Amino acid sequence: MKILFTILILVSSLVLIASILLQSGKSAGLSGTIAGGAESIWGKNKGRTYEGILSKVTSISAVIFIISALVLAALQ
Repeated sequence: MKILFTILILVSSLVLIASILLQSGKSAGLSGTIAGGAESIWGKNKGRTYEGILSKVTSISAVIFIISALVLAALQ
């Protein structure tokens, strides 16, 4: 059981690192807001964009990492 959760922590941490590094910065500045940045934030297809997918992958891998770390700590 420990081996399973250790592997799960390793895989989720690698996915978490990769997804965070692939995301672009949120500070686009004033020019990004004026040029239509608000439309990409409030648009209907935000979940289908590259940033939306990376955000979902980051959230899911973070939850998996935290749960598996808590279970592994409880097993020891």
